[in-house]
Amino acid sequence: MSSLYVLEQGAVIRQESERLVIYRDGARVAEVPLLKLERVVVFGHVHLTTGAISALLRHGVDTTFLSWHGRLKGRLVALESKNIPLRLKQYERARDEAFASELARRIVRAKVQSALRVIARYHRNHPEWSAPEETQELERLLNVLGRPHTLSSLRGLEGQAAAIYFQAYGRMFRRSLQFHKRSRRPPQDPINAALSLGYSLLFGEAIAVVAAIGFDPYLGFFHAPEYGRCSLALDLMEEFRAAVVDRLVLMLFNMEVLLPEHFTAAEKGGVWFSLEAKKRFLQEYENTMRRVFISKHVGHRTSFRRLLLEQAERLARVIQGDGGYEPYVAEP
Repeated sequence: MSSLYVLEQGAVIRQESERLVIYRDGARVAEVPLLKLERVVVFGHVHLTTGAISALLRHGVDTTFLSWHGRLKGRLVALESKNIPLRLKQYERARDEAFASELARRIVRAKVQSALRVIARYHRNHPEWSAPEETQELERLLNVLGRPHTLSSLRGLEGQAAAIYFQAYGRMFRRSLQFHKRSRRPPQDPINAALSLGYSLLFGEAIAVVAAIGFDPYLGFFHAPEYGRCSLALDLMEEFRAAVVDRLVLMLFNMEVLLPEHFTAAEKGGVWFSLEAKKRFLQEYENTMRRVFISKHVGHRTSFRRLLLEQAERLARVIQGDGGYEPYVAEP
């Protein structure tokens, strides 16, 4: 199964027989068999005909709409899942403070472990580089997270860990690249622009996965319920931020697949991808999500896209009373 990313502004997507066909200025530019499509991601101003929309819904192809700069606008989905028992149990568990705080603690602890593994792998590959202070602080927080905490305390600890981790992460970029802290809406440098786009893509996939299983994507455990925010999808993607997006962005810049000149500064502030750079990033993101590897977490060959689904399925079993949740931790 494949993913289709549509970036051509002004393009029109039509259905012809059992294929999606993309036109621009009346010219046919691409076509994809519907049977081979798993997802479609649309950026900016792209028009889908009624026939194309009907075909995507009929084939169950998850379709995500992003702004040109990568902000999630919405999704095209068929009827909601019929898994009412799971949703009822999800609502019940969300009101159980002990269950919610323990699940959140495990998610935050796994996120700190993943941060330490990103740092450790980079140091292993570049022995001349080190981050002893950040490593020590993250290990201290990991010990703190070994005992129960309230949800508000866990959110504070996660914020501390993220700030410490990004201090080390910023120094992993070689040459003249500068990254001091996370900035978004808008991102203030090329690295932040790449991280933001990667997180948006991962977030869209997390929403699709939890909705497909039957969860209410808006009701999370670690992320507090907030109007219009898919908190459960955010909970799930926390496990994969470092392993998927952070490592991908680090590799792309250090291998000079992406360069500072591939980005432009906007008059109203912010730094954005050029069209060609965005195409490169999307291709590398797709390769990362589809690449098959042997995961120590599940003990078999899998991919990040499959792991995302497996973790959501695992969460569904835990919420329904089957053991404790084990979040994914980035491979060493």
